[in-house]
Amino acid sequence: MQRGSLGLGDAYVAGLWECSALDQLFTRLLLAQGDRRLARGSRLRAALWLLRDRLFNLQSLHRSPTVARRHYDIHPQVYAAMLDPWRQYSCGYWEEASNLAEAQEHKLRLICEKLDLRAGLRLLDIGCGWGGLAAYAARHYGVEVVGITLSEEQLKLARRHWDDLPLRFELCDYRQLHQLNCEPFDRVVSVGMYEHVGPRNAGAFFAAVRQALSDGGLFLLHSIGYHSRCRHTDPWIDTHVFPHGRLPAPGELADALERDWLVEDWHNFGSDYDLTLMAWSANVEAAWPQLAQLIGDHGDHTTAERFRRFWRYYLLCCAGFFRSRQGQLWQLVLSKANLPRLPASGPYRSIRAGNCALNGAVSRRLQLTRTESRVLD
Repeated sequence: MQRGSLGLGDAYVAGLWECSALDQLFTRLLLAQGDRRLARGSRLRAALWLLRDRLFNLQSLHRSPTVARRHYDIHPQVYAAMLDPWRQYSCGYWEEASNLAEAQEHKLRLICEKLDLRAGLRLLDIGCGWGGLAAYAARHYGVEVVGITLSEEQLKLARRHWDDLPLRFELCDYRQLHQLNCEPFDRVVSVGMYEHVGPRNAGAFFAAVRQALSDGGLFLLHSIGYHSRCRHTDPWIDTHVFPHGRLPAPGELADALERDWLVEDWHNFGSDYDLTLMAWSANVEAAWPQLAQLIGDHGDHTTAERFRRFWRYYLLCCAGFFRSRQGQLWQLVLSKANLPRLPASGPYRSIRAGNCALNGAVSRRLQLTRTESRVLD
Protein backbone atom coordinates (compact mmCIF):
# COMPACT_ATOMS: atom_id res chain seq x y z
CA MET A 1 0.00 0.00 0.00
CA GLN A 2 1.81 3.08 -1.28
CA ARG A 3 -0.04 5.55 0.97
CA GLY A 4 0.53 3.46 4.10
CA SER A 5 -1.47 4.38 7.19
CA LEU A 6 -2.93 7.44 5.50
CA GLY A 7 -4.38 5.34 2.70
CA LEU A 8 -5.69 2.71 5.13
CA GLY A 9 -7.64 5.28 7.13
CA ASP A 10 -8.93 7.21 4.14
CA ALA A 11 -10.15 3.99 2.54
CA TYR A 12 -12.10 3.06 5.67
CA VAL A 13 -13.71 6.50 5.89
CA ALA A 14 -14.67 6.21 2.21
CA GLY A 15 -16.39 2.87 2.91
CA LEU A 16 -13.95 0.75 0.89
CA TRP A 17 -13.37 -1.80 3.64
CA GLU A 18 -15.12 -2.95 6.83
CA CYS A 19 -14.18 -4.35 10.20
CA SER A 20 -16.55 -5.14 13.06
CA ALA A 21 -13.89 -4.53 15.77
CA LEU A 22 -11.43 -1.86 14.71
CA ASP A 23 -9.93 -1.64 18.18
CA GLN A 24 -8.97 -5.32 18.10
CA LEU A 25 -7.65 -5.03 14.56
CA PHE A 26 -5.31 -2.18 15.46
CA THR A 27 -4.19 -3.83 18.66
CA ARG A 28 -3.09 -6.88 16.68
CA LEU A 29 -1.50 -4.82 13.92
CA LEU A 30 0.53 -2.78 16.38
CA LEU A 31 1.62 -5.78 18.43
CA ALA A 32 2.80 -7.37 15.17
CA GLN A 33 4.53 -4.08 14.21
CA GLY A 34 2.19 -3.72 11.26
CA ASP A 35 2.52 0.06 11.43
CA ARG A 36 6.20 -0.27 10.50
CA ARG A 37 5.35 -2.54 7.59
CA LEU A 38 2.84 0.01 6.32
CA ALA A 39 5.47 2.72 6.63
CA ARG A 40 7.88 0.71 4.44
CA GLY A 41 5.37 0.98 1.61
CA SER A 42 5.55 4.77 1.73
CA ARG A 43 9.23 5.43 2.40
CA LEU A 44 9.37 8.55 0.25
CA ARG A 45 6.41 10.06 2.09
CA ALA A 46 8.00 9.16 5.46
CA ALA A 47 11.29 10.75 4.39
CA LEU A 48 9.49 13.92 3.35
CA TRP A 49 7.66 14.07 6.68
CA LEU A 50 10.93 13.65 8.55
CA LEU A 51 12.53 16.41 6.49
CA ARG A 52 9.54 18.64 7.15
CA ASP A 53 9.92 18.15 10.91
CA ARG A 54 13.63 18.98 10.71
CA LEU A 55 13.24 22.12 8.57
CA PHE A 56 10.08 23.73 9.93
CA ASN A 57 8.65 24.54 13.34
CA LEU A 58 5.24 22.94 12.79
CA GLN A 59 4.00 24.03 16.22
CA SER A 60 4.96 27.69 15.83
CA LEU A 61 2.88 30.53 17.24
CA HIS A 62 1.45 31.11 13.77
CA ARG A 63 0.51 27.46 13.19
CA SER A 64 -0.66 26.57 16.68
CA PRO A 65 -4.37 27.53 16.18
CA THR A 66 -4.68 25.03 13.31
CA VAL A 67 -5.66 22.06 15.45
CA ALA A 68 -8.18 24.17 17.37
CA ARG A 69 -9.97 25.11 14.16
CA ARG A 70 -9.72 21.61 12.67
CA HIS A 71 -10.63 19.45 15.64
CA TYR A 72 -12.07 21.41 18.56
CA ASP A 73 -14.27 23.93 16.76
CA ILE A 74 -16.62 21.33 15.26
CA HIS A 75 -20.31 21.05 16.16
CA PRO A 76 -20.40 21.25 19.98
CA GLN A 77 -23.02 18.51 20.25
CA VAL A 78 -20.44 15.92 19.20
CA TYR A 79 -18.41 16.57 22.32
CA ALA A 80 -21.50 17.02 24.49
CA ALA A 81 -22.65 13.53 23.49
CA MET A 82 -19.24 11.92 23.75
CA LEU A 83 -17.82 13.33 26.98
CA ASP A 84 -18.71 13.30 30.68
CA PRO A 85 -20.52 16.17 32.48
CA TRP A 86 -17.18 17.92 33.20
CA ARG A 87 -16.32 17.71 29.47
CA GLN A 88 -12.97 16.06 29.96
CA TYR A 89 -11.34 15.33 26.62
CA SER A 90 -8.39 13.45 28.12
CA CYS A 91 -7.72 10.11 29.80
CA GLY A 92 -9.86 9.21 32.80
CA TYR A 93 -8.55 7.43 35.90
CA TRP A 94 -10.25 4.03 36.17
CA GLU A 95 -8.57 2.44 39.20
CA GLU A 96 -11.73 2.74 41.32
CA ALA A 97 -14.24 3.80 38.65
CA SER A 98 -17.00 1.78 37.02
CA ASN A 99 -18.04 4.25 34.30
CA LEU A 100 -16.74 7.22 32.33
CA ALA A 101 -18.24 9.91 34.57
CA GLU A 102 -16.62 8.38 37.67
CA ALA A 103 -13.29 7.91 35.90
CA GLN A 104 -13.14 11.54 34.83
CA GLU A 105 -14.18 12.87 38.22
CA HIS A 106 -11.55 10.68 39.86
CA LYS A 107 -8.99 12.06 37.39
CA LEU A 108 -9.95 15.62 38.31
CA ARG A 109 -9.72 14.84 42.01
CA LEU A 110 -6.39 13.08 41.53
CA ILE A 111 -4.96 16.15 39.78
CA CYS A 112 -6.20 18.50 42.48
CA GLU A 113 -4.79 16.30 45.23
CA LYS A 114 -1.43 15.95 43.49
CA LEU A 115 -1.28 19.74 43.25
CA ASP A 116 -2.19 20.09 46.93
CA LEU A 117 -4.91 22.61 46.09
CA ARG A 118 -6.61 24.50 48.89
CA ALA A 119 -8.65 27.65 49.37
CA GLY A 120 -6.88 30.88 48.54
CA LEU A 121 -4.43 29.46 45.98
CA ARG A 122 -4.31 30.61 42.36
CA LEU A 123 -4.15 28.06 39.54
CA LEU A 124 -3.17 28.51 35.88
CA ASP A 125 -4.67 25.95 33.48
CA ILE A 126 -2.75 25.83 30.17
CA GLY A 127 -5.00 24.28 27.53
CA CYS A 128 -8.15 24.50 29.65
CA GLY A 129 -10.56 23.05 27.09
CA TRP A 130 -14.17 23.71 28.03
CA GLY A 131 -13.17 24.68 31.56
CA GLY A 132 -14.14 21.52 33.44
CA LEU A 133 -10.92 21.13 35.44
CA ALA A 134 -10.91 24.83 36.31
CA ALA A 135 -14.52 24.63 37.46
CA TYR A 136 -13.93 21.47 39.49
CA ALA A 137 -10.91 22.98 41.24
CA ALA A 138 -12.78 26.18 42.03
CA ARG A 139 -15.93 24.45 43.24
CA HIS A 140 -14.33 21.71 45.38
CA TYR A 141 -11.02 23.27 46.44
CA GLY A 142 -11.79 27.00 46.67
CA VAL A 143 -9.09 28.17 44.26
CA GLU A 144 -9.12 30.98 41.70
CA VAL A 145 -8.30 29.83 38.17
CA VAL A 146 -7.11 31.41 34.94
CA GLY A 147 -7.51 29.11 31.93
CA ILE A 148 -6.15 29.59 28.42
CA THR A 149 -7.20 27.91 25.16
CA LEU A 150 -6.76 28.40 21.43
CA SER A 151 -10.29 27.26 20.58
CA GLU A 152 -12.90 29.96 20.21
CA GLU A 153 -15.71 27.42 20.65
CA GLN A 154 -14.21 26.13 23.88
CA LEU A 155 -13.71 29.67 25.13
CA LYS A 156 -17.33 30.67 24.48
CA LEU A 157 -18.74 27.62 26.24
CA ALA A 158 -16.37 27.89 29.22
CA ARG A 159 -17.23 31.54 29.81
CA ARG A 160 -20.95 30.89 29.50
CA HIS A 161 -21.21 27.62 31.41
CA TRP A 162 -19.10 28.41 34.50
CA ASP A 163 -19.89 32.10 34.99
CA ASP A 164 -20.88 31.53 38.65
CA LEU A 165 -17.31 30.61 39.68
CA PRO A 166 -14.10 32.66 40.22
CA LEU A 167 -12.74 31.74 36.79
CA ARG A 168 -11.12 33.71 33.99
CA PHE A 169 -10.78 32.22 30.52
CA GLU A 170 -8.68 33.74 27.73
CA LEU A 171 -7.82 32.98 24.11
CA CYS A 172 -4.06 32.76 24.51
CA ASP A 173 -1.02 30.72 23.48
CA TYR A 174 1.41 29.68 26.23
CA ARG A 175 4.00 31.89 24.54
CA GLN A 176 1.74 34.89 25.16
CA LEU A 177 1.15 34.39 28.88
CA HIS A 178 3.00 37.59 29.70
CA GLN A 179 0.25 39.53 27.93
CA LEU A 180 -2.27 38.50 30.61
CA ASN A 181 -0.40 40.64 33.19
CA CYS A 182 -0.93 38.10 35.98
CA GLU A 183 1.06 37.72 39.17
CA PRO A 184 2.87 34.36 39.52
CA PHE A 185 0.54 31.44 40.20
CA ASP A 186 0.75 29.05 43.14
CA ARG A 187 0.01 26.10 40.87
CA VAL A 188 0.09 25.40 37.12
CA VAL A 189 -1.58 22.51 35.30
CA SER A 190 -1.61 21.41 31.68
CA VAL A 191 -3.77 18.45 30.62
CA GLY A 192 -3.63 17.02 27.09
CA MET A 193 -1.93 20.04 25.57
CA TYR A 194 1.78 19.19 25.59
CA GLU A 195 1.24 16.85 22.62
CA HIS A 196 0.83 20.02 20.53
CA VAL A 197 4.04 21.70 21.74
CA GLY A 198 6.64 19.72 19.78
CA PRO A 199 10.35 19.21 20.56
CA ARG A 200 11.39 22.51 18.98
CA ASN A 201 9.23 24.41 21.46
CA ALA A 202 9.76 22.34 24.61
CA GLY A 203 12.26 24.83 26.01
CA ALA A 204 9.92 27.77 25.40
CA PHE A 205 7.00 25.89 26.98
CA PHE A 206 8.79 25.00 30.20
CA ALA A 207 10.34 28.46 30.41
CA ALA A 208 6.87 30.01 30.15
CA VAL A 209 5.57 27.71 32.88
CA ARG A 210 8.55 28.46 35.13
CA GLN A 211 7.99 32.19 34.74
CA ALA A 212 4.28 31.82 35.52
CA LEU A 213 4.85 29.65 38.62
CA SER A 214 5.80 31.07 41.99
CA ASP A 215 8.83 29.70 43.87
CA GLY A 216 7.70 26.75 45.95
CA GLY A 217 4.77 26.09 43.61
CA LEU A 218 3.87 22.88 41.78
CA PHE A 219 3.29 22.14 38.11
CA LEU A 220 1.34 19.08 36.91
CA LEU A 221 1.83 17.95 33.31
CA HIS A 222 -0.62 15.40 31.90
CA SER A 223 0.44 14.12 28.48
CA ILE A 224 0.29 11.20 26.10
CA GLY A 225 3.75 9.77 25.50
CA TYR A 226 5.55 7.22 23.38
CA HIS A 227 8.10 4.76 24.74
CA SER A 228 10.96 5.60 22.36
CA ARG A 229 12.46 8.62 20.61
CA CYS A 230 11.91 9.68 17.00
CA ARG A 231 8.36 8.37 16.90
CA HIS A 232 6.32 10.54 14.53
CA THR A 233 2.57 10.90 14.76
CA ASP A 234 0.61 8.44 12.65
CA PRO A 235 0.14 10.06 9.20
CA TRP A 236 -3.64 9.67 9.25
CA ILE A 237 -3.95 11.22 12.72
CA ASP A 238 -1.53 14.00 11.74
CA THR A 239 -3.42 14.81 8.54
CA HIS A 240 -7.02 14.60 9.70
CA VAL A 241 -7.25 14.79 13.52
CA PHE A 242 -4.36 16.55 15.28
CA PRO A 243 -2.29 18.43 12.70
CA HIS A 244 1.38 18.72 13.65
CA GLY A 245 0.96 16.78 16.90
CA ARG A 246 4.07 15.20 18.40
CA LEU A 247 4.16 12.67 21.23
CA PRO A 248 7.14 13.03 23.58
CA ALA A 249 9.39 10.14 24.58
CA PRO A 250 10.66 9.80 28.16
CA GLY A 251 14.17 10.88 27.18
CA GLU A 252 12.88 13.95 25.37
CA LEU A 253 10.93 15.04 28.42
CA ALA A 254 13.91 14.38 30.69
CA ASP A 255 16.16 16.47 28.44
CA ALA A 256 13.70 19.36 28.52
CA LEU A 257 13.31 19.21 32.31
CA GLU A 258 16.69 18.34 33.75
CA ARG A 259 18.15 21.84 34.06
CA ASP A 260 15.32 23.81 35.68
CA TRP A 261 12.91 21.29 37.19
CA LEU A 262 12.72 18.59 39.84
CA VAL A 263 10.56 15.59 38.98
CA GLU A 264 8.56 15.04 42.15
CA ASP A 265 6.40 12.31 40.64
CA TRP A 266 6.01 10.45 37.31
CA HIS A 267 2.81 8.40 37.06
CA ASN A 268 1.90 6.20 34.06
CA PHE A 269 -1.66 4.96 33.59
CA GLY A 270 -1.75 4.59 29.81
CA SER A 271 -3.94 1.48 29.91
CA ASP A 272 -6.77 3.66 31.24
CA TYR A 273 -6.88 5.53 27.93
CA ASP A 274 -8.08 2.35 26.22
CA LEU A 275 -11.11 2.28 28.55
CA THR A 276 -11.71 6.00 28.05
CA LEU A 277 -11.64 5.80 24.26
CA MET A 278 -13.96 2.80 24.20
CA ALA A 279 -16.43 4.68 26.41
CA TRP A 280 -16.26 7.73 24.12
CA SER A 281 -16.87 5.54 21.07
CA ALA A 282 -19.88 3.88 22.71
CA ASN A 283 -21.32 7.30 23.58
CA VAL A 284 -20.99 8.57 20.01
CA GLU A 285 -22.57 5.44 18.56
CA ALA A 286 -25.47 5.65 21.03
CA ALA A 287 -26.09 9.32 20.19
CA TRP A 288 -25.63 8.95 16.45
CA PRO A 289 -29.32 9.15 15.40
CA GLN A 290 -29.47 12.64 16.91
CA LEU A 291 -25.97 13.68 15.84
CA ALA A 292 -26.54 12.65 12.21
CA GLN A 293 -29.29 15.25 11.87
CA LEU A 294 -27.04 18.00 13.26
CA ILE A 295 -23.80 17.30 11.43
CA GLY A 296 -24.76 16.83 7.80
CA ASP A 297 -21.92 18.04 5.65
CA HIS A 298 -18.90 18.92 7.79
CA GLY A 299 -15.63 20.23 6.36
CA ASP A 300 -13.96 17.60 4.19
CA HIS A 301 -16.53 14.94 5.13
CA THR A 302 -19.36 15.28 2.66
CA THR A 303 -21.94 13.18 4.45
CA ALA A 304 -22.95 12.44 8.01
CA GLU A 305 -22.11 8.76 7.49
CA ARG A 306 -18.61 9.66 6.35
CA PHE A 307 -18.14 11.71 9.50
CA ARG A 308 -19.40 8.79 11.58
CA ARG A 309 -16.85 6.44 10.01
CA PHE A 310 -14.12 9.04 10.49
CA TRP A 311 -14.90 9.44 14.18
CA ARG A 312 -15.20 5.69 14.74
CA TYR A 313 -11.86 5.04 13.06
CA TYR A 314 -10.15 7.80 15.05
CA LEU A 315 -11.38 6.63 18.47
CA LEU A 316 -10.89 2.90 17.92
CA CYS A 317 -7.47 3.05 16.28
CA CYS A 318 -6.34 5.16 19.26
CA ALA A 319 -7.80 2.55 21.63
CA GLY A 320 -5.65 -0.06 19.88
CA PHE A 321 -2.63 2.23 20.23
CA PHE A 322 -2.96 2.27 24.02
CA ARG A 323 -4.07 -1.36 24.35
CA SER A 324 -0.92 -2.44 22.50
CA ARG A 325 1.13 -0.46 25.07
CA GLN A 326 2.74 1.67 22.38
CA GLY A 327 0.89 4.64 23.84
CA GLN A 328 1.47 5.83 27.39
CA LEU A 329 -0.30 8.39 29.56
CA TRP A 330 1.89 10.29 31.99
CA GLN A 331 1.23 12.67 34.85
CA LEU A 332 4.35 14.46 36.05
CA VAL A 333 4.44 16.66 39.13
CA LEU A 334 7.28 19.17 38.89
CA SER A 335 8.76 21.84 41.10
CA LYS A 336 11.43 24.44 40.40
CA ALA A 337 15.00 23.28 40.80
CA ASN A 338 17.77 25.26 42.47
CA LEU A 339 15.64 26.77 45.21
CA PRO A 340 17.40 27.56 48.52
CA ARG A 341 14.92 25.70 50.73
CA LEU A 342 12.03 23.27 50.80
CA PRO A 343 8.51 24.70 50.54
CA ALA A 344 6.72 25.25 53.84
CA SER A 345 4.61 22.11 53.30
CA GLY A 346 7.73 19.91 53.36
CA PRO A 347 8.81 17.27 50.84
CA TYR A 348 6.35 16.13 48.19
CA ARG A 349 4.56 12.81 48.68
CA SER A 350 3.13 10.97 45.67
CA ILE A 351 -0.62 10.27 45.43
CA ARG A 352 -2.34 7.47 43.52
CA ALA A 353 -5.84 7.11 45.01
CA GLY A 354 -8.44 8.16 42.48
CA ASN A 355 -11.37 8.44 44.89
CA CYS A 356 -9.83 10.67 47.57
CA ALA A 357 -12.33 11.31 50.36
CA LEU A 358 -13.87 14.76 50.58
CA ASN A 359 -14.10 16.65 53.84
CA GLY A 360 -17.30 18.61 53.29
CA ALA A 361 -16.95 20.60 50.07
CA VAL A 362 -13.16 20.68 50.10
CA SER A 363 -10.63 17.84 50.21
CA ARG A 364 -7.60 18.73 52.30
CA ARG A 365 -4.17 17.21 52.66
CA LEU A 366 -3.05 16.69 56.25
CA GLN A 367 0.31 18.33 56.84
CA LEU A 368 2.31 15.92 59.00
CA THR A 369 5.85 15.97 60.30
CA ARG A 370 8.44 14.42 58.03
CA THR A 371 8.75 11.33 60.25
CA GLU A 372 5.02 10.60 60.21
CA SER A 373 3.16 8.77 57.47
CA ARG A 374 1.02 10.81 55.07
CA VAL A 375 -2.76 10.30 54.99
CA LEU A 376 -5.77 11.88 53.32
CA ASP A 377 -8.81 13.03 55.27
